Amino acid sequence: MATATVAPTNLRAGQLPRYSPVGLLALSLVVTGALFLIFLLAGMTTAYNVTGAIFFGLVLWVVVVYVASFVVEGSRRAKDRLVTALVSTAFGIALLPLISLLVTVVSRGVARFDVAFFNESMRGVTGAGGGAIHAVIGTVEITLAAAVISVPVGLLAAIYLVEYGKGAIARAITFVVDVMTGIPSIVAGLFAFALFELITANAGYRSGFGGAVALSLLIIPIVVRASEEMLKLVPMELREASYALGVPKWLTVVKVVLPTALAGIVTGVMLAVARVIGETAPLLIVSGFTDSVNYNLFNERMASLPVFVYTQLTQPGPNTVDFFNRAWAGALTLILIVLLLNVVARLVARFFAPKMTSR
Repeated sequence: MATATVAPTNLRAGQLPRYSPVGLLALSLVVTGALFLIFLLAGMTTAYNVTGAIFFGLVLWVVVVYVASFVVEGSRRAKDRLVTALVSTAFGIALLPLISLLVTVVSRGVARFDVAFFNESMRGVTGAGGGAIHAVIGTVEITLAAAVISVPVGLLAAIYLVEYGKGAIARAITFVVDVMTGIPSIVAGLFAFALFELITANAGYRSGFGGAVALSLLIIPIVVRASEEMLKLVPMELREASYALGVPKWLTVVKVVLPTALAGIVTGVMLAVARVIGETAPLLIVSGFTDSVNYNLFNERMASLPVFVYTQLTQPGPNTVDFFNRAWAGALTLILIVLLLNVVARLVARFFAPKMTSR
């Protein structure tokens, strides 16, 4: 009996070269870059827009990759390459604002990023010169004070929610933390200002400690959420093994749970501090601003880098270039501090994470 033979289905008509997506990306960027250069030479734009050229180059790349793959490889493979190109393009577009911001701040802030900037204050300076040592000292003191206030509160609240919290009290704490997460920073500043005004009976109260209290209101919910998630990741078997040996619960938390989650908790604290170190509104309201160095956290106005940048931009003197250069240098200093905190968080997470032993 003769059997009919079925011809094999050819699912792929061809295949693009291995590095064709990279080549097509380069070609797309060259095309859009040339178009923006033509616009500049024709007088349609006043400056060459690098960000725009890259953005439209990525968009063009998605179209070119899909068309080339559809013609050579067929619709099935083309859809796969289209999704891959869309994901890569989304990642590239997300990086564009960050890279543009870094390039702008570095290029404009490096003019005054010198020894004098970190060795002098603005006392008596109305033009060129001066520095931000008073703002750097204020930022360090206020941020450290805010961390000292908020970290114990946030960590203890997280321990309670994970290890002890049940019923209405735990739900109420969770609700309050969720609400505090969305509080605008200026509201925290107004709260701290009103609180110290009532305590001191001084309508013009200003101090670095008031700014630290305002920042602590913004740090606490982040610390609670980060610590809570890290504590939940600790295996229950570790707790049960400790209980089986007769260790009380509080000692199990101190000796077993916290050391296991230490890396994640410290990382969350560092990220929370980095999140609020650039806040301007609460410090402008409570801590105020001064041109002199003030080491006393509890008395008189205290400068900070965010407020320093704000005042240099909004209250320039006759020669605005000097003020703007100092503002950009202050912004660059803030970015470097945040970068340093993130690097420290990464190192802590690497060195203090529980060591996994291979069998």
